[in-house]
Amino acid sequence: MNTNSNTYTIVYASVMVVIVAFLLAFVSSALKSKQDKNIELDTKKQILSALNVRDIKDADAEYNKIIKADMLLNQDGSLAENTQGFTTTFEKDAKENNRLHVFVADVNGEKKYVVPVYGAGLWGAIWGYVALNADKNTIYGTYFSHASETPGLGAEIATEHFQGEFKDKKVMDGEKVALSVVKNGHVTNAAHEVDGISGGTITSNGVDAMLKTCLENYKSFLTKNEEE
Repeated sequence: MNTNSNTYTIVYASVMVVIVAFLLAFVSSALKSKQDKNIELDTKKQILSALNVRDIKDADAEYNKIIKADMLLNQDGSLAENTQGFTTTFEKDAKENNRLHVFVADVNGEKKYVVPVYGAGLWGAIWGYVALNADKNTIYGTYFSHASETPGLGAEIATEHFQGEFKDKKVMDGEKVALSVVKNGHVTNAAHEVDGISGGTITSNGVDAMLKTCLENYKSFLTKNEEE
């Protein structure tokens, strides 16, 4: 074959594309289990962060020590054990499978509950976890993160300073989800409201909408008397 011909160039390029594609597919397949494990570990760290357990070396061990159960919410507000294994796609699980997760934790002998939340900020997805005390109404801790919010502005939702403002706030006011993120400096109800981020109004509004929408889905659990 004439190596200077167009035919040779096309055949050579096609063969190289096939070889490279095969190698990429092989590498991706070989690394998938490790990638999935890293995502699982990161998710567990985020759940623990909502419980104010941060900077840990062994996420698996700490998670197994603190998280006592991964439960699913029934329509009547009761909980049933999740028997399908740990997931990292809570939004998909909720929207496609109608499965709402509640993590039951033990922190220094005190029961806590953790629920995942997810929504949209200014530039992309935002998500997080809300940890509640045993009364299912008082916030023990929160964790929020984002895909692409603006550094120094909306991205501040990922800081411990912003997340720390939620501690001891109340989620419910009777049958209503009253937890709110309001414009910075405009808190009028300290029991339920948190100052938004100065200069990050749209992201703050996104967090507010995320909390209201997701926690509304858990209202049957949050308002259910444990003795029922």
